[in-house]
Amino acid sequence: QVHLVESGGGLVQTGGSLRLSCAASGSIFSINTMGWYRQAPGKQRELVATITSGGITNHADSVKGRFTISRDNAKNTVYLQMNSLKPEDTAVYYCMAIVARQGGYWGQGTQVTVSS
Repeated sequence: QVHLVESGGGLVQTGGSLRLSCAASGSIFSINTMGWYRQAPGKQRELVATITSGGITNHADSVKGRFTISRDNAKNTVYLQMNSLKPEDTAVYYCMAIVARQGGYWGQGTQVTVSS
């Protein structure tokens, strides 16, 4: 069993910044891709960014230039630095990890609210 615990969400004004963290723990052989998704009220969950164990990143067009994903493999932790936040970034942000020999896991989610 693998547990993902997110932290760093909160309330911020337009143009502000937040940094999300997600730490994986449990029976982990190795983690392949880690990433962040988000879900706004009434909308489907959508990809924000992913990063492979080798550091290859992919960011959604809506966040390119504003958000940056990174990870610390030694700590099994992924980060999302969010700058220039907009009200449309308001959502519950979910951490995701694909663990070798086990499959995919989700965190419980952390709320990000951007006020106008």
